[in-house]
Amino acid sequence: MDLHHLTATEASERFRRRELSPVELLDAVLERTAAVEPTINAVTEQWIDEARAAALASEARFAAAAAGTNGGAPLGALEGIPLMLKDEQPIAGRLLEDGCLLERGNTAEETHPIVERIQAAGAVVHARTTTPEYCCAPVTHSKLWGVTRNPWNPDYTPGGSSGGSGAVLAAGATLLATGSDIGGSIRIPASFCGVVGYKPPFGRVPGMAPFNSDTYCADGPMGRSVADVALLQNVLSGPWVGDAASLREIAEVSGRVGSLDGVRVALCLELGGYDVDPAVEANTRAAAAALAAAGASVVEVELPWGPQRVLDTAWPHFGAVMGPFIEQIVEGDAERAAQLMPYTRAFAEQAAGGGGYVEGLVAESAFYRPFAELMAGYDVLLCPTVASTGLAAEEPCTDSTAIFSQLMTLPFNVIGRVPVLALPSGIAPNGVPTGVQLVGRTYDDAAVFRVGAALEQELALWTDASWWPVL
Repeated sequence: MDLHHLTATEASERFRRRELSPVELLDAVLERTAAVEPTINAVTEQWIDEARAAALASEARFAAAAAGTNGGAPLGALEGIPLMLKDEQPIAGRLLEDGCLLERGNTAEETHPIVERIQAAGAVVHARTTTPEYCCAPVTHSKLWGVTRNPWNPDYTPGGSSGGSGAVLAAGATLLATGSDIGGSIRIPASFCGVVGYKPPFGRVPGMAPFNSDTYCADGPMGRSVADVALLQNVLSGPWVGDAASLREIAEVSGRVGSLDGVRVALCLELGGYDVDPAVEANTRAAAAALAAAGASVVEVELPWGPQRVLDTAWPHFGAVMGPFIEQIVEGDAERAAQLMPYTRAFAEQAAGGGGYVEGLVAESAFYRPFAELMAGYDVLLCPTVASTGLAAEEPCTDSTAIFSQLMTLPFNVIGRVPVLALPSGIAPNGVPTGVQLVGRTYDDAAVFRVGAALEQELALWTDASWWPVL
């Protein structure tokens, strides 16, 4: 396998055996980034000199550990691993432009806590990845950064809003990446790019105001294997003094493969009425069959949801949070509003008419009840991630109802305290990957990783070197 398509866990093992240097691996991903960027356009800025210094420092720490001259100091969990950060996550003194012309040249005053944890764990942070403007769309294009394309088929989007992160992972331009998810923004790119992503339950990973208090929203890890995502998730999670919502309990997760004997899986293909493409359904059923082959009990079930109920429940929430956030940026100025992307304006307008916040809270509680009742008898729910097989790279995304009717991710932001692991399920006829979600009961992070690791081994798709797109 090419160095640039190693998993982070494989690279870490090679580092420890002194078979690979962090500097050598960084050179490989930098070379790959230079080769693929003209096609995918997924990187907003690179920090090559700083990354080389970090890789050299990691190399010295590995050498000292091997020689026994490090005084027993432990190596970081991400020691020497190349990683890209989603551009939305701020770093003090660095650009923070949110894909928007109105923010051009803006710099951050604070560093996101997950960035601090990644750096402390020894990762080699070498670039930042594109997003749609203010992370408002399930595609990744903006007036500021242009169009980000899918490495599998450049006519299609890698998804959004963590589309740049999904694209660089699939293309081999880095080994780990961060994302964030308020309506599917980690899981949609994971599906379209054939990678693994995790939406932690609310509060598991600390965030920054105001969205740290938004139960729909979570920062999380993306990678090329379940073990990689578990590795990064264990670094990200835990309480932070700047976030009162961050959980004190640290739920460590693992990518280790074990038996699924006794595990109960609920298979729900349509979530109450989504129009699922036949290729997506076939690949989801293949994933269900793989879990059954791994020892799980799989039963097909139904939920009384459907896209219209999801939207009716979610719009009051967006109208109370994201809508006012965008309005505050525009400040009632028509010229400022004209500089926004059409999808941002359309989203804000739709959110403004979403309904009352109190009524929305009542609807969210009613929405959760049937899921909780169902999951009293199951360990995880298996369903598609996206009902369709892709969106055009330049899809306008101004018809929110039409777009959200394809995204089977939003229900699990509405009930945001559930963990969701997104994995590939196969390839659609257009060459774009499809994906599935493993949804756990509230705060049962370990269950989705246990089932995900078994699914990854049984399907044996993205664990094969031939899986990755050729650019």
